[in-house]
Amino acid sequence: MIETKGYAVREAGSDFAPFNFERRDIGPNDILIEIVYAGICHSDIHQAKDEWHDTMPTTYPLVPGHEIVGRVSQIGSDVTKFKVGDIAGIGCFVDSCRECVNCSRGLQQFCVQGAVFTYNGVERDGVTRTYGGYSNKYVIDESYALKVKPMDDLKGVAPLLCAGITTYSPLKRFNVGPGKKVGIVGLGGLGHMGVKIAKAMGADVTIFSTSESKAADAKSLGADHFVVTKDPANLTPLTGTFDMILDTVSADHDVNPYIALLGVGGAMVVVGVPEKANTVHSLSLIFGNKVLAGSLIGGIPETQEMLDFCAEHNIVSDVEVISPDYIPEAYDRTVKSDVRYRFVIDMA
Repeated sequence: MIETKGYAVREAGSDFAPFNFERRDIGPNDILIEIVYAGICHSDIHQAKDEWHDTMPTTYPLVPGHEIVGRVSQIGSDVTKFKVGDIAGIGCFVDSCRECVNCSRGLQQFCVQGAVFTYNGVERDGVTRTYGGYSNKYVIDESYALKVKPMDDLKGVAPLLCAGITTYSPLKRFNVGPGKKVGIVGLGGLGHMGVKIAKAMGADVTIFSTSESKAADAKSLGADHFVVTKDPANLTPLTGTFDMILDTVSADHDVNPYIALLGVGGAMVVVGVPEKANTVHSLSLIFGNKVLAGSLIGGIPETQEMLDFCAEHNIVSDVEVISPDYIPEAYDRTVKSDVRYRFVIDMA
C-alpha cells in the first residue's frame, strides 16, 4: 500500500485537518500521480457539509477534490498512455464497469452499474473507499486519467477537469459555433469557463448576471454583451433571439424568463443545481420547439477533447491559489461568490 497524506473532514460541520491514509499498490495498468494542484468545486462543499444527504450521502472521513493535476511518478508494467514525468489530470470519476452501453459509447459518467467517483465513492471491489485530490498522491488506472499538455499555468488547468468539461460538453452538444448567439447565466466558476469556451468556438456571447460589478470582468473574459437581470425590462428586447442559453447558477432562481429569450429550436441547458425545484409551463417550450436540457460533465474521450481544445486556444481557469490551511476560508468565500473565479489548492 502507498502511504498518502491528505486533508479531511471527519463529520458534517467539522474543520479540515491532516489525514493519513493508504492508496492501493500500483497494478499493471495503474499510474501514480504526485498531485500538484487540486481545485475546489462547489460540489466539494456540498459533500463536506453532507448537504446532499438524501441523494448522495457523505461517508466520513471525507477527502474531497475532483479537479486534479499532477506529475506521473510511477507506472505499471502494462501502461502505454503515460510515462514517468508526464502531466496527468483526474476528473470527477476514476472507474466504471467498462462494458455497459454507456461505457462503450465513452459516456462513463452514466455507467449503468455506477461510475466510481473520485471521492466519497467505492471502488469496483465494492469495499475500498475513494479519497480525493486534497492529498499528495493518487493511484488511477491509465484509462481514466487525462493527458495534460505541459504548460506554465498548470494551476489554471485543474478546474478544467470539472468546470471546463461541465461547460464544454453542452456547448458542443448543441453545436455552438460561428453565427450562434449564446447566453451564459451567472458569472462564477462555471460561467467564466462557459464564456471562454463559447467565444473560442466562435459564438456571440452574452452574460446574464445580477451583479453589475461583474460587467468589466465579463468583457475581459471575452463576452460580447452584459445584461443585468435585476431589472426584467433589460430582458424584454432580447426575447426570441438566442440559440442556446447555459444556466450555471446554483442559487434558487426562475428559469422561465431565460426560456423566453430562446428563438425557435433554441435550447436552455442547466448545469447549476439550485436547492429548490423550478416550475416550467409546457407552453413555454411548445411555442417555439424549445429544448430544456441538463448536462453532467463528460466521458473520458470528451474530457480529453476538451483539454486539447483548451490547450489549443490557451484557455485556463482564472484562479486564486491557496495553501491547504486556507480551505475553510475558501469554502466560505466560495459560498459568498467571493472569488475570481476558482480556488486551487497548492498540494505540492
